[in-house]
Amino acid sequence: MDNKLNNLTNTILIFKKGFNFSQDGPGNRLIYHMQGCNFKCKWCTNPESMDFPGENSVEYRICDLVDEALRSRPLFFGGGGVTLTGGEPTCQFDAALNLLKTLKTERINTAIETNGSHKRLMEMVPYIDNLIMDFKHFDEAAHVFYTGHSLKQTKENLKMLSEQKKHVLIRTPVINGVNTDPEGFAQYFKTLDCSTFSFELLSYHEFGKNKWKGKYEIENGFITKDVIEKFKKVYKDCGLNIINT
Repeated sequence: MDNKLNNLTNTILIFKKGFNFSQDGPGNRLIYHMQGCNFKCKWCTNPESMDFPGENSVEYRICDLVDEALRSRPLFFGGGGVTLTGGEPTCQFDAALNLLKTLKTERINTAIETNGSHKRLMEMVPYIDNLIMDFKHFDEAAHVFYTGHSLKQTKENLKMLSEQKKHVLIRTPVINGVNTDPEGFAQYFKTLDCSTFSFELLSYHEFGKNKWKGKYEIENGFITKDVIEKFKKVYKDCGLNIINT
């Protein structure tokens, strides 16, 4: 292994890793699910990620993760690379930043899936090829109720990303009884320059329901196709770029 990799002795807690195609950034990607999350979304697909450390998380040296990525390079077809997701990867901010920087020096495509709530997020941006940010609600009180966390820093980061014309994929899980008001979202996005933003609407699912140890609080969360179509119409009328992955 290269000496510069040996010098990276920081560690990252990961609860799951593996390959996925096109869903966590472009192409075939090596996905690292990092332990820990500052949000407590009531519909979370990976509730096992919330605690830090987690029951099943494994500590990896950053140098070993970089070495794994280098050995996996032949598998990064279709513009693939490495994606950091979670949990919330910025909860292990310094280690994640260190890993991203090193992957970029090795010319490996990077992606991150984040809730956008970290005050130092902009420090990471130069080392991220594909920034994927969740935006779960436009209203502060509702956001706190459903996620357990303020929306203010996420909005501040989106404002900075907009002003700097950074490319961002903004994902919204659309959930019945939680956030099915497309006009509210559109009114917020009108306050930003969204010319470099893309938007993806994700229909609610219950993939993580059986993993919850406590009560799963979302009831009747499924939405109809008509709800998504209404979102798409409102977004398109506002000039927002909608994509599907």
